[in-house]
Amino acid sequence: MFDRSGEIAKGFAMRKPLLATLILIASLLLAMTAVPTPAEAAEGRFRHVVCFKFKDGTPAAEIAEIEKAFAALKGQIDTIVDFEWGTSDNIEPLNDGFTHCFLVTFADKKGLEVYLPHPAHEAFVAKIKPLLDKVFVFDYTAQ
Repeated sequence: MFDRSGEIAKGFAMRKPLLATLILIASLLLAMTAVPTPAEAAEGRFRHVVCFKFKDGTPAAEIAEIEKAFAALKGQIDTIVDFEWGTSDNIEPLNDGFTHCFLVTFADKKGLEVYLPHPAHEAFVAKIKPLLDKVFVFDYTAQ
């Protein structure tokens, strides 16, 4: 019987560096094209800006609950891509009494369309409505 295992092994060993090089090149090309830069990832995202002015006398503990409840929506609604918030640090008196700003990011406008009627969002709105003096909402597509 004729044994060709040595020839096959020798042929594979000769092709192994070429195969490894081709795999490396393919991996690099895939990595360069598949991963967007931070600027590319942000472009086209849909932003939902919400600012609150709480009623005078709203207890700090209730405001803290609202802050936590708003942040918790990210874990409850799948279309939220990112979430951040902060309180006013204005040095100019132009915030019109608004103390809190929340920025909710979606992949696109359809994400907001899922978010607004979502039961978790509707429950949040019902909880906060009695505490608000004013609310400001501004939506836009990131450029």
